[in-house]
Amino acid sequence: MDLVALEIFRTVAHEGSVTRAAERLGRAQSNVTTRVQQLEEQLGAALFLREGRRMVLTPAGATLQGYAERLLALAEEARQALHPGTPTGHLRIGAMESTAAARLPAPLAQLHARWPALVLELRTAPSRQLVEQVLAHELDCALVAWPPPGLDEEAPVPRTPVWTESLLLALPASHPPAETPADLRVHTLAAFAHGCTYRRIGEDWMRQATGQAPQVLELASYPAILACVAGGRCAGVVPEAVVDLLHTPPALRWVPLGPCDTVLVHRTGYATPALAALQAALHGAQDTPSVLAPDSSLRS
Repeated sequence: MDLVALEIFRTVAHEGSVTRAAERLGRAQSNVTTRVQQLEEQLGAALFLREGRRMVLTPAGATLQGYAERLLALAEEARQALHPGTPTGHLRIGAMESTAAARLPAPLAQLHARWPALVLELRTAPSRQLVEQVLAHELDCALVAWPPPGLDEEAPVPRTPVWTESLLLALPASHPPAETPADLRVHTLAAFAHGCTYRRIGEDWMRQATGQAPQVLELASYPAILACVAGGRCAGVVPEAVVDLLHTPPALRWVPLGPCDTVLVHRTGYATPALAALQAALHGAQDTPSVLAPDSSLRS
């Protein structure tokens, strides 16, 4: 095994395709196929099942993937440690959808402008999945709403507060004023998949009305969530910073749900110049929250 072979294996595993892996790596498809076959021969185990053009990990491949992630992450950390004053190499950042849209463009642009040799990779997912990916060495760090559902607040992952978001419950414009869960007239929550902290907060708030968890309509973006709320049959939890991004926000009713901290998490002992540069950029990012009247209809 060598690091190049492991990088090729990891990329094929992530992409599920030799063609897409070759495009991402800038290699010929035949080269990627040959390196995977050589790795299988060296290890004496099939790593992928070939299903047409799809490459699916075998149990042995899934086992190797965890080791490959850790080995490649450690190799990258070692390379960066040799140049402590200069952030270089790769930094794999995870973030919630709302954070990526509303908070990260400015600090990441600043980071790129100051350290152009540093390659930034950004992935989005719900908070719990992001923490799991950090612990599995699939990400170097992540910005999550704390605590993620299903993870103990004392989870062994270092975290640094970065922002405090003001959360809003979006209701249809025709909904009567709602000051408490008992005032709700809708019983469905439009939200992201399991593992989203904001979804859990919305579920907990709505549960107070009936003692039962609301039905959840799982969606993949805030525009889709707001569109469903505007349709009149569900509620949605949205950070105020996301509402501020909209040029023409929908005329909905907004109920304040309170603050929720966004924190930067990384693995214990992980410390690189790239991570330090990101932390500095986040620290320098200006936080200019808007003012939204409680339980109001938003006007463009």
